[in-house]
Amino acid sequence: MSGNCTIAPSVYLADGAIVRGDVTIGEDASVWFHAVVRGDEGPIRIGARSNVQDCAVVHSDLGTGVEIGEEVTIGHGAVVRGAHIGDRAMIGMNATVMTGAVIGEEAIVGAGAVVPYGMNVPPRCLAVGVPARVVRELERWELEQSRAAFLAYLELAAGYRQGKWKGP
Repeated sequence: MSGNCTIAPSVYLADGAIVRGDVTIGEDASVWFHAVVRGDEGPIRIGARSNVQDCAVVHSDLGTGVEIGEEVTIGHGAVVRGAHIGDRAMIGMNATVMTGAVIGEEAIVGAGAVVPYGMNVPPRCLAVGVPARVVRELERWELEQSRAAFLAYLELAAGYRQGKWKGP
């Protein structure tokens, strides 16, 4: 961790996580193993209870910051660059969200999708594919599953902070 970082005391930073530059991370958020959060080209704000999973990259882009809302899940290997992610949204594993994209509250970007520059994904909608396209509104069970994912990471981070999980 270096630069102008403001990280709440309750944040869990896993071994190998890299946080640099102008980065603010809210209460009970987590940044997992080998994830990179680089605020060297603009500010990054990660909201309370959000999680950035293993090997994900969150990077500002030439003066364009990143805003990640509260209770957001950024899946394993995902890339978020210069984008806005609304509260309770989920970015699937290995998805890419490009500069200027806006992901609405409770929206889901499917695994492996590529959200192009400036795309808007409306709240509570599903975007999939390369390039991503909005295919439909989310059903109640999908919203519940997304919520369960972020809650699971809250519990997992608490366990790591308490020393329940040990490394090799």
